[in-house]
Parts: sequence; structure tokens; C-alpha cells
Amino acid sequence: MEIKRRDFLRVMGAAAAGATVGGLFRTLTPKEARAAVYATNKKRWIFLVDTHKCVGCGMCVRACKLENEVPYNDPVTRTWVERYVILKSGKAIQDTPMGGLNGYTADDPQGQKINSDDIAKAFFVPKLCNQCEKPPCVQVCPVGATFQTADGVVLVDRTWCIGCGYCIMACPYGARFFHPIYHTAEKCTFCYHRISKGLQPACVFACPFGARNIGDKKDPNDPVTKIVLTERVSVLKSEYGTSPQVFYLGLDENVR
Repeated sequence: MEIKRRDFLRVMGAAAAGATVGGLFRTLTPKEARAAVYATNKKRWIFLVDTHKCVGCGMCVRACKLENEVPYNDPVTRTWVERYVILKSGKAIQDTPMGGLNGYTADDPQGQKINSDDIAKAFFVPKLCNQCEKPPCVQVCPVGATFQTADGVVLVDRTWCIGCGYCIMACPYGARFFHPIYHTAEKCTFCYHRISKGLQPACVFACPFGARNIGDKKDPNDPVTKIVLTERVSVLKSEYGTSPQVFYLGLDENVR
């Protein structure tokens, strides 16, 4: 993304302000410089997924690919939808063909023919980058290509990414992949280029059932914030201590 002159001057001012008491000048690291350019501490973006409303249509996945230039027919995507079929025996079957791109028209998850009488319940779960408060991907990036903005969104600078794959291995949510064309790390950014202009992420805009919503945690009157604060919500893999900022309504215990 092009850095405007006023943003460059602001970064340089931040570098000057970083001088120590002893008068030594400290140059910002690439990670610090980019974070400063994108900085705004007026918001903290959070995401809400209502699993009760998701029907597995795949419109969110298609919209995301088109908006963010992810090759449409390649088996990679920034967001995906998983299908869960829980049998009366207790066995859980999960699949996500092409990330749920084309929806779920077949009734044979993982190629298994299942008798409908054996099904206890079935549901869909959208997933995406969790924009963690403590992102391990940022910690392991050796060149600062992955960085976190002041409003909490983790971004990737393709011009700095060396394709080492450390961030992909560090992410406990499987939310990162190598871009088939650019050969750099890729992930969901909450459509930062859209939300920073007051627009909704492509997946939120495309969902016809309101299963996906974005909000500002610092605004107590934000509808998403109100739900997170007052209703029973869940997060994925809380045991990793990353403080994920994607919250779920109706998350089933079988979802991992």
C-alpha cells in the first residue's frame, strides 16, 4: 500500500520521539514503522459469528476470494466454512471441500454415505483469522513482514515477506497459507482496506443471513460489542493464550 507524505512524516516524528534520555537516536524497525503508519487507537476491531444463522451457502467464501484476489479455483482461501455432522453414536464428521466455496449440496461428508436416522445434529461453522490480541505469527516473523496495527488487525507486507513459513506454522488456527501467485504468506485481514474506509468486510456484506458481523470493542454501543458483553459467546482454542478476537454464538463443543 502507498504511504502518503503526511504518514511518512508522522513515522519520522515517532522515530525522533523514540530517542533515549541520553540523546541516542533509535531508528524504528520495519515492523514499528508500518504499525505507526496504520496506527489508530480509537478502535479495536472484533468479529462475531452466529453459527445458528450459517447455512453453508459459501457466499462469504466466494466474496472473499473475489475481493482479495485469491485464485478462485485454488484450494486456498482467507475464510472458509466447515460442515459438522454429529452421529448418535457420538462420532463427529467434519469436512470443508474447497473451503465451502460452492456450498454443501452433497449429503455425504468425506464421501461417507450416512443414514439420516443416524444423525443427531449437523451444522456449519465459518472460520477466519482470529486477529489475536497476542498473535504468535507476529512474534515469529523474522523480518517484520507480519505486524499488528494499533486497532488490533494483523497484516502482512508482501514486499517484506520472504516466504519462510514460520507464521504459517505458528498459527494455531490454520488461518494462514502461501499465496499461489505472490508466494508470500496470506491471511484474512478483516478486509482492512474496506473497514478503514467505513465499509463492511466482503464476507459480512455478502452473507444473506447475518451470520457474520464486525464491530468495535471500544464502542460500548456497538451492536457486536453488546452481544459479546451480554450473551454467551465462545472463542476457539482459548488454551493457547492468544486472546482471539473472533467470537462465536452457538459454538458446539465438537468444533476444534
